[in-house]
Amino acid sequence: MTAPSDFVLTDFGKFERPATYHACFRALAKFQATANDLPKPHDEADATKFMNLVNEINGSELQGAEKEAAKKFSFTARAKLQPVASAIGAIAAQEAVKAVSGKFSPIKQWWYVCLQECLPVNPITDAKIADNRYASQIAAFGQGFQDKMLKQKWFLVGSGAIGCELLKNFAMMGLGNLIITDMDTIERSNLNRQFLFRSWDVGKHKASAAAEVVMRMNPDMKVEAQNNRVGEDSQDVYNDEFMESLDGVANALDNVDARLYMDRRCVYYSKPLLESGTLGTMGNTQIVIPNVTESYGSSRDPPEKSIPICTLKNFPNAIEHCLQWARDNFEGLFTGQAGSAKQYLSDPADFAAKTEKLPGNEPLTTAQGVVDFLVDQKPNDFNDCIEWARERFEENYSTTILQLLHNFPPDQKTSTGAPFWSGPKRCPKALKFDPADETHRDYVVAAAYLRAENYSITPTKMSNEELAKFAAEVKVAEFKPKSVKIATTDAEAKAEAEAGGGFDSDHLSQMFAKLPSDISKVAEMNSKIVPADFEKDDDSNRHIDFIVACSNLRAANYGIEPADRSKSKRIAGRIIPAIATTTALVAGLISAELYKIVNGIDDIEKYRNTFMNLAIPAFSFSEPMAPPKNTYLGDNHWTLWDRFDIDGRKQDGSEMTIGELLDHFKNDRKLEVQMLSSGVTLLYSFFLNPPKKKQDRLAMTVSEAVKTVGKRQIADHERYLVLDVCCNDLTEAEEDQDVPYVRYRFR
Repeated sequence: MTAPSDFVLTDFGKFERPATYHACFRALAKFQATANDLPKPHDEADATKFMNLVNEINGSELQGAEKEAAKKFSFTARAKLQPVASAIGAIAAQEAVKAVSGKFSPIKQWWYVCLQECLPVNPITDAKIADNRYASQIAAFGQGFQDKMLKQKWFLVGSGAIGCELLKNFAMMGLGNLIITDMDTIERSNLNRQFLFRSWDVGKHKASAAAEVVMRMNPDMKVEAQNNRVGEDSQDVYNDEFMESLDGVANALDNVDARLYMDRRCVYYSKPLLESGTLGTMGNTQIVIPNVTESYGSSRDPPEKSIPICTLKNFPNAIEHCLQWARDNFEGLFTGQAGSAKQYLSDPADFAAKTEKLPGNEPLTTAQGVVDFLVDQKPNDFNDCIEWARERFEENYSTTILQLLHNFPPDQKTSTGAPFWSGPKRCPKALKFDPADETHRDYVVAAAYLRAENYSITPTKMSNEELAKFAAEVKVAEFKPKSVKIATTDAEAKAEAEAGGGFDSDHLSQMFAKLPSDISKVAEMNSKIVPADFEKDDDSNRHIDFIVACSNLRAANYGIEPADRSKSKRIAGRIIPAIATTTALVAGLISAELYKIVNGIDDIEKYRNTFMNLAIPAFSFSEPMAPPKNTYLGDNHWTLWDRFDIDGRKQDGSEMTIGELLDHFKNDRKLEVQMLSSGVTLLYSFFLNPPKKKQDRLAMTVSEAVKTVGKRQIADHERYLVLDVCCNDLTEAEEDQDVPYVRYRFR
């Protein structure tokens, strides 16, 4: 303590803060030893005594920001805040794990984090030593702040690992009203990190179980649990009225698409968003504040590095390549074809029209897949499914390999005279089906059962050994070499995949002619087709059984070390272990940002995004990025948070026409609208012909045009329409102006 060496620097905007805080903690120990108490909340007299001790320890008087930081340290010394406890507890727990496991690097010396930006800008006059559960927060922020916190209404999306931590924090902080939604149910594997759940909760909806627990933690909270997925299909639930009633949204989601959707909703309704995520020992938090910061979707991580196509298809050299190939195989055999067939049976004409518009040779390959699924390879019973599984074994592990060796024999040389099969290219060998081989047997068993499920065929009762023996008796076609080109580089593979240049429409028509068209048969077939939806956590569905066997057979082809079930499940299911310490840390740090929102802070320099890796360890705090600014008509600035809000309702109860909307822009905003659209529908354009059509369109109300021209039903809960406009200024130059979108209220 008296001779500190290294400090961990976490915030490059506060180089001197760690040393200041070190002196503050030493001074606090002296103050407590002398006064037998801690400094009183926001007490100037105690702060003066404390500052004298700090200056004495520091060897000189603190100045500027460091002096202010030390004073606030005294003001809040009695406060024990939940977000800070969550973050510090997480880091301490991870350090303890490092000590007993010897895995990862420990923190070197002193680590301090400054969260004083949470405090309001103006002096706090109502801080006191309270006798209730919120005493620490009242000591730090005042009674008025706690009253505001109890009136907050937030929407928490997701109640998994991060969601449980956020719920705990919100309960301890006294967040008054909370709506939780999560469509998932609790699984046994969740219990090690989603700490609100117990073994007796398995099978319950996460949101409902979590809500019960946090309301026991804090009876002051009002928590409503829902089981909806957030997305376009739930906008009737999370509609204008719902979103406008919120004070903010907290994301605890596990996929980017849902995060981006909620981000767009928060931008549209101008609501703050607390965003956080983890990846093993790594985590990050992002704060999104209306009109202050950029949105979550404003910046994106670079795409993950993918396995080259030619490596995946012809030249694997690692088990990861085999597992990805197996996943693709699963999707193609049991999901893609079945899904396309179901789409065709649901609406044959629409499917045919959409298929014709696909690029390159995709129309032919898509149609052929549907013909195979519904006609050429359609099974009548379970025996047919076994035969199909045996044929897939032959195709994938014998015929394809023999064709590859026909094109590139083991003694093949490159143009430079070097062996072709060298370096990362492993010379494969074809497999011969052996019913006594466990992996061979597992493949045909899993493939046959999954095929039967695709068609709702009841499997024949037989043991796996009996099924494999039946498969061994299936006659398969002998290999005959074909004159085909095989890609040897990623560039060739991409060119092959993207090759096209059109297709034979007559051939496509002939394919569709093979498909069933009788309405009664189509409906019956459609009801029986069940595309597989890959689920790694259900061992009874045979999905992982297929992936493991499919991958390890591929590995056997190429002399690659096979993977056991656990490793295969982890890689194929893209499972990265979720660690309780990381989730607690990100939840604590993002919860601290909630203090700033409730305090009404609008200075971007006060907010912090964080990036951390508990393994290295590394911690970084940074200011959020401001939203990019755009301009129109010279001096009118706007960002992604801005829009033109136009109320199209008239006093007599009627609605504004398109012509009146254009006049509004011309007279009130000095802009001439050249084109007006809603989504992909062009409602108006200056080149609309004939003139009568243009006049008729101008006379339409905006909502009528959306329904008539766009052929879109407007739901009862919708009060606004989102419109895009292309505008010119009113000068002779008629220069294009970059303007925000329009939120148009019509009811």
